[in-house]
Amino acid sequence: MNPITPMIPRKSSLSAKFFRYFLVGGVAFVVDFALLYLLTEFAGLHYLFSASIAFMAGVAVNYALSVSWVFDHRSIDNRMHEFAIFAVIGIFGLAFNAALMWLFTELVGFHYLESKMVAAILIFLFNFGVRKTLLFSAGAGAKKRTLERSNA
Repeated sequence: MNPITPMIPRKSSLSAKFFRYFLVGGVAFVVDFALLYLLTEFAGLHYLFSASIAFMAGVAVNYALSVSWVFDHRSIDNRMHEFAIFAVIGIFGLAFNAALMWLFTELVGFHYLESKMVAAILIFLFNFGVRKTLLFSAGAGAKKRTLERSNA
C-alpha cells in the first residue's frame, strides 16, 4: 500500500484526484526527464528522438499509476481499449511535446532540458483534462453503458 493512500481516499473530489495525478505525473516526469538526459548525453541521440522515447516511457508509468491509484471510475471496461486510448492521448501529447521542445529550443534559445520543463507543465494540464474526461469519469462510463443497452 502506498504511504500517501491513507491520506487521500480513492473516491474523492476533483482536487484530490488532481493532487494524486500531480504526484503520478511527477514520477512519470522523473522517468521521462532522466531518460531524455541519459539518451541525449550518454547515448548521443538527438534531443527530439530522445524526447520521444523518454516521453513514451513516462506515458507507460503514468498509465500504470493512474489506473491503480488516481482515478476511481473507468469509462471503458476493456483494458486494452482503455490503454489504446490512453496511448493515443499520449501520442497527441508526444506531438505537442516535440513541437514545444523544438519551439523553445530552436526558436527561443532555451537549453533542451529547460524546454522540457516548460513543455511538461503544459502537457500535464492537457493530459489530466483529456484523460479524466474521456477515460476516467463516471459520467462518460454511464453514458457509454446507457448507449450500449439502448443499442442491444
